Amino acid sequence: MASINLIEAFQEFKDAESIDRPTMMKVVEDVFKTLLRKKYGSDENFDVIVNAEKGDLEIIRRREIRPDDDVDNPLAEVSYSDAIKIEPDFEIGEELLEEVNIYDFGRRAILAAKQTLASRINDLKKNALVKKYSDRIGEIMNAEIYQVWKKEVLLLDEEGNELILPKTEQIPQDFFKKGENIRAVIARVDMKNNSPVIILSRTSPLFLAKLLEIEVPEIFDGLITIKKIVREPGERAKVAVESFDDRIDPVGACVGMKGSRIHGIVRELKNENIDVINFTTNTQLLIQRSLTPAKISFMNIDNDRKRAEVYLQADQVSLAIGRRGVNIKLASELTGFELDVYREDEEVLEEFDIDMDEFIDEIEPWIIDEFKRVGCDTGRSVLKLSAEELERRTDLEKETIADVRRILQEEFDKGE
Repeated sequence: MASINLIEAFQEFKDAESIDRPTMMKVVEDVFKTLLRKKYGSDENFDVIVNAEKGDLEIIRRREIRPDDDVDNPLAEVSYSDAIKIEPDFEIGEELLEEVNIYDFGRRAILAAKQTLASRINDLKKNALVKKYSDRIGEIMNAEIYQVWKKEVLLLDEEGNELILPKTEQIPQDFFKKGENIRAVIARVDMKNNSPVIILSRTSPLFLAKLLEIEVPEIFDGLITIKKIVREPGERAKVAVESFDDRIDPVGACVGMKGSRIHGIVRELKNENIDVINFTTNTQLLIQRSLTPAKISFMNIDNDRKRAEVYLQADQVSLAIGRRGVNIKLASELTGFELDVYREDEEVLEEFDIDMDEFIDEIEPWIIDEFKRVGCDTGRSVLKLSAEELERRTDLEKETIADVRRILQEEFDKGE
């Protein structure tokens, strides 16, 4: 049977591992049944048999043998006299199977079939590629750089599929050369001119999250969870982590012994500073931690407006803000609060304060430790918060908080 040069088309099917055999058979069958409908008006009595290994196909026509004067439907029936010309042993009522010569369709129809088949194969490949990478969004992958352009980098995966790393998704310090392998996270799948474009990213917080998952087994095992990541690519990143096991220090586990775990990630991100902080639901403590490496003197929090006034000593202000304002910007994104940084004025500096440890004779040590746990290290830091706020943040009883506030207030009244 003539294969009408379809071997190349079938070869494309075989090479495209993402296209399964049943789908392949269905597409080829559909293409040729369309040809049959155009030529005969119906495809009901035809079987399309595809041999994908050899790259050819057969079309078999089925007709019932009827008496010469009882042929009502030529498409499904054939007269006895015509049947015995093909095979003398045929009898009325039997089924006649004939092979249809593909050349009978005509050159134009054959060419159209080839084009339709090639188009359908192409569409299937696109759909398979979209599904494959849509299911892998958020995964980290290695790919080889094939071409470097001004606005983007073209990469190839292990199957030769094209991937794009736009300039906007590159770390500013990134420098690529053709042929080298790089790591990036699969960000999204776009459609451009009806073709899928797989977009990679090295600036996404997901990229840092996946690198941490690779380097820190506790994250991979689910013992430590990443609550939030904010990044200024190439400059600084802040990672809030939480442990589900009290025996595990999440910050220590992520950093590793002498920074062994975090150093590899820092190198991958072109020396991006990574601050790993312990997540807490205590807003004041979270803001304090998020402004690392600056040390906060005190703060006023407006939960309704999601705003906080942060007061620092003069030498800590620049640390809190960071180069080009990156540190405070990331701290604001991490906490969800708009942070206003103020330098302590002279009046504030002159206002005396007393360390909570000074009250050890009047207040039990475990109560002092509870206040310290929520960031209240001094007497004024306790009094600046309302009794309701202290009750909400600590595990102390209302009466205990009232007694502590009374003791502190009396001491400050004496001092004044």
